[in-house]
Amino acid sequence: MGYNVAVDGPAGAGKSTIAKLVAKEKGYIYVDTGAMYRGLAIHFLKKGIDPDDRQAVAKACEDAEVTIGYEDGVQQVYLNGENITSMLRTEEVGNMASRTSAIPAVRQKLLELQRSLAREQDVIMDGRDIGTNILPDADVKIYLTASVKTRAKRRYEELKEKGEPCDLKSIEHDIRERDERDMTRKIAPLKQADDAILVDSSDMTIEEVVRTICGYCR
Repeated sequence: MGYNVAVDGPAGAGKSTIAKLVAKEKGYIYVDTGAMYRGLAIHFLKKGIDPDDRQAVAKACEDAEVTIGYEDGVQQVYLNGENITSMLRTEEVGNMASRTSAIPAVRQKLLELQRSLAREQDVIMDGRDIGTNILPDADVKIYLTASVKTRAKRRYEELKEKGEPCDLKSIEHDIRERDERDMTRKIAPLKQADDAILVDSSDMTIEEVVRTICGYCR
């Protein structure tokens, strides 16, 4: 039986960054749930499926196996045994993942794959509904958050560093809207699990957050 750590929280809270660092520190496998959705999206694109054709999407889930592995410490994503990591970040794949991720058959397929991985390995998984829905029996549950202002500022600085045009007020507005959407959606809304530990990173460095979360893990 694997040892499982669930990290949930709103957009821009730094879940992936923190989860990867905790995984490295503790020797867990970091499960990138977003990459798994993108892996399924590649499967649908290869089959030429219309994302609005829910029946075809559900049918295509039957013969898709998305798994995660590591090569030289770097996460790799496999679709039916083929390494598809280099294809994950294209605009086309992102759009397909976004349009199909709310389809119940897609969520159910990934739920099975994620739980299977968690049964066999020591994992840390981050997302919106890990502790409440995907791994309700996780050994440690963390709800990682930060104020809207802090999250917007972090995103603004990240985009500025990349040389992309951005506006702090617009980013703040988008984050508020996304929070509202994530918390009120019908399927697996974002919320803090009753037994989750709240970690507010607004006034913490990345190192402090990692150290705090590692302190709760074996």
